[in-house]
Amino acid sequence: MKDKILSLMREIANEGGVELSATIGEDTVLLESGLDSLGFAILIARLEEDLGYDPFTMMDEPVYPQTFGELIGIYQRFKP
Repeated sequence: MKDKILSLMREIANEGGVELSATIGEDTVLLESGLDSLGFAILIARLEEDLGYDPFTMMDEPVYPQTFGELIGIYQRFKP
């Protein structure tokens, strides 16, 4: 899951002409990674297309992840 998300982040950054942070780890704050809120909206849409589910619609109370590790955890927790 981690590699899939990171790969899509790189792809979206490249398409948008922005540079991702050199190192993205579990504690990396998402809004400091190089993608803006539009980039993350695109990321979530592409993950839904690729994975076949949107964990944010499956939550009782939707949460916006703050770190890369939290994002990975959400996708792993709600994986069908």
